[in-house]
Amino acid sequence: MKEEMITEILNRLMSGELSEYYVKKDEFMEFRQVLVRREDFKHFRGIGQRGGDVLYQYLKEARS
Repeated sequence: MKEEMITEILNRLMSGELSEYYVKKDEFMEFRQVLVRREDFKHFRGIGQRGGDVLYQYLKEARS
């Protein structure tokens, strides 16, 4: 997965265009590397799924 595509997905989550996004285990590290560099990083919630996949959602209020 390319950085531009990940950034687009994260922007779509932030804008509400997507309510959630499912990241497969083998794409997780690439996805997370882009995510943690964002200023709004704390607004994203990752919910671990069985098998190592993660479901990401965007929160209006930053998590602590």
